[in-house]
Amino acid sequence: MTNSLYSQIPEPYRRDVRRLVETALAEDIGSGDITTRWTSLPDQEVSAKIFAKENGVIAGLALARIVFKLLDSGVVFLPSFKDGQPVKSGDEIAVIHGSARALMGGERVALNFMQRMSGIASQTARLSALIAHTHCKILDTRKTIPGMRALDKWSVTLGGGTNHRFGLYDMVLIKENHISLAGGLKQAVESVLRHRPPGIKIEVEVQNMKELAQALEYPLDRILLDNMSLADIREACKRTAGKIPLEASGNVTASSIVDLAETGVDYISIGGLTHSVRALDLSLLIETTTN
Repeated sequence: MTNSLYSQIPEPYRRDVRRLVETALAEDIGSGDITTRWTSLPDQEVSAKIFAKENGVIAGLALARIVFKLLDSGVVFLPSFKDGQPVKSGDEIAVIHGSARALMGGERVALNFMQRMSGIASQTARLSALIAHTHCKILDTRKTIPGMRALDKWSVTLGGGTNHRFGLYDMVLIKENHISLAGGLKQAVESVLRHRPPGIKIEVEVQNMKELAQALEYPLDRILLDNMSLADIREACKRTAGKIPLEASGNVTASSIVDLAETGVDYISIGGLTHSVRALDLSLLIETTTN
């Protein structure tokens, strides 16, 4: 039963989602929800609804279902939307039927996950819409809550964004400090090219046109233009002429993203998608008591 519960979670995130849900329930419920235990009957059945209290993109419904069904396998979770769909203030997001103790025990955990995930998805969707007229894609970063990266990155995809590397293990990203450690961009790239196994992609961060010229001497998979001016980014796109994907980063906001995307870069990475997200306001209300 437990394994099948997680079948709706995309594979890249599944293992961490399971760990996070179980940890969150243990943290919140501990030895038992004493308030609900002392204000409800053991066999009391109820219905509840989750509502949106503001406009946004909903995310985390599949995870919320898991939360409630782990507490009571008999819970029926009926979503009115799919993860990644837009919602409006007042919309009924889901109806839940089951044990009062399961619904109350899982309420805060489910909403905490959903509100953060929906906040990330909503912000990603807003920024993606601003640059929809270009070919540019929005990337996330590693600026996530420690231990919760899988949920943060899943949320970005639900908002229409694309995942960058998951961690330090699945892609090489040579940044300023690596270049300093190696003694220069040339030394850093050549050392990585000697050591990397097949299938590992290489990206190099550059901060000026001189470094870009150096990077273009090597068979890289992507170049990151870090905090460069719009004029230099346009020139970088002109020089590469689509031969290698270019990523731009550096204090990207809603007011700057359109100009940045219109330079011709392929990707824009935005730490603010996850490091300073504002949760989407959601609420769960008990509607009826059947026992």
